[in-house]
Amino acid sequence: MQGLQRERHVLAVFPHPDDETFGKAGTLALYARMGTPVTLVCGTLGEMGRNMGKPFFANRETLPKIREQELRNACKVIGIQDLRLLGLRDKTVEFEDPEAVADRIEAIIRELKPSVLMTYYPGHGVHPDHNALAWAAVKAVGRLPAAERPRVMASPVTRNPREVLGPPDVEVDVEPVLDVKLAAYRAHRSQSEGMMKQWEDRMASDAAAREEFLRMMRTEVYWYYPV
Repeated sequence: MQGLQRERHVLAVFPHPDDETFGKAGTLALYARMGTPVTLVCGTLGEMGRNMGKPFFANRETLPKIREQELRNACKVIGIQDLRLLGLRDKTVEFEDPEAVADRIEAIIRELKPSVLMTYYPGHGVHPDHNALAWAAVKAVGRLPAAERPRVMASPVTRNPREVLGPPDVEVDVEPVLDVKLAAYRAHRSQSEGMMKQWEDRMASDAAAREEFLRMMRTEVYWYYPV
């Protein structure tokens, strides 16, 4: 098991605004703080998401623009200076030609030459968009000569991933950037406001809830996906 070190370039490939933040913002913020350039490829604008804010401030028509701005705000907070939007449609990534999607990701990999690629763990992303874009990213990496391939740091959504995948390969203590991580969560207001309010209400009167929240937020884990 290991932590982080400064990398040549980190490329994060995720399908929705907020995927780069929930469970990963601390890692990306630490890379940025180390001086590692970070590029985010976001597949969709999450326009089919069910959360419209709490209380509601978005609707089906305005949600894509709101989520794009939230994404840009979160990137600024985290330290991601390079954002690439693929323009795919939310909840339909699994129906895209995987070779064509991999072509686009491969072109970015060849351009940036990252030493690490972060994405969901293929087959353990739970959401079809998570799995589909992760498979395309892995396919793109596999097209490169072995010596030129970035390490794939994969994030599973599967419940109890340690039981399924074994111990994580990378465990990151993100406490030094916990304030950044929480600010990134709040930047995705339409998606996180209700959840954060629930936690804040619980923590106000329950010390155990506060410790549970901090424990959950302090550590981010990844498995290397073999390519």
